[in-house]
Amino acid sequence: MIKKTLYFGNPVYLSLKNAQLVIKLPEIVKSTALPEDFKQKSEINKPIEDIGVVVLDNKQITITSGALEALLENNCAIITCDSKSMPVGLMLPLYGNTTQNERFRQQLDASLPLMKQLWQQTIKAKIENQAVVLNECTGEEIKCMKIWAADVKSGDSDNLEARAAAYYWKNLFKIEGFTRDREGIPPNNLLNYGYAILRAVVARSLVVSGLLPTLGIHHHNRYNAYCLADDIMEPYRPYVDKLVYSIIRKGCNYTDLTKDLKAQLLTIPTLETNISGKRSPLMVAVSQTTASLYKCFDGELRRISYPKM
Repeated sequence: MIKKTLYFGNPVYLSLKNAQLVIKLPEIVKSTALPEDFKQKSEINKPIEDIGVVVLDNKQITITSGALEALLENNCAIITCDSKSMPVGLMLPLYGNTTQNERFRQQLDASLPLMKQLWQQTIKAKIENQAVVLNECTGEEIKCMKIWAADVKSGDSDNLEARAAAYYWKNLFKIEGFTRDREGIPPNNLLNYGYAILRAVVARSLVVSGLLPTLGIHHHNRYNAYCLADDIMEPYRPYVDKLVYSIIRKGCNYTDLTKDLKAQLLTIPTLETNISGKRSPLMVAVSQTTASLYKCFDGELRRISYPKM
């Protein structure tokens, strides 16, 4: 079952009652002119078990400790945003699998050759998906990208990921002055927001699969608490890129990250993917990917299951 993504961009009270997330508007709660039965009817209840991601994007949001506890116990990822409405924090449960200790040990004991092989598979899948997006969106020649994908070596020792990325970004968004940079001009703002949502989905799924999101197969930044999430999300990034490209093609004003643009980007967990020959929502596909990653650490599989565009 695909979990829901809830976005809160206005002041709101969030609490817990009967395993339901209770959503109340402050102006209704504080009003003395409204009858109590109307206040109760104005409440919105959402089953906790149906929620996968919660985005908190307002400084006047109040959430109770009980609601936080229930969300985390049900493996929900909670994203907090800064004053610019960009995701700045991610809260995940400390445990999400009954055999977590065993899985942690297998992940920690993974050999360097295995890590390099897994990274090779990851980059190959990423470049292949980038090639499809580039061809579908712009009709650009992608023969070179197919060659780079086929030539990726263990650990991507030739850094073909960077070579492919330079060609990809140069030809995907033909906007004057655009380069892919977190602090760069739009549509970098849309890409940053979309990747943050994707990262939360991947990190949540890693925890559910009993893996440490901190310990990457390639990324090892000492200040990054989600290195493994950043690794595993790589082949999924092109899905975000394609969505952003479609938003721009509609003629939307993407200079500012409006609520309408956020609403479109919050559909990322439900985007259709093709994994193992079957159609699946992105959030479901990610769970298959992280489950296969554990099986690689366990020795049951030799390849990570990634989607193909």
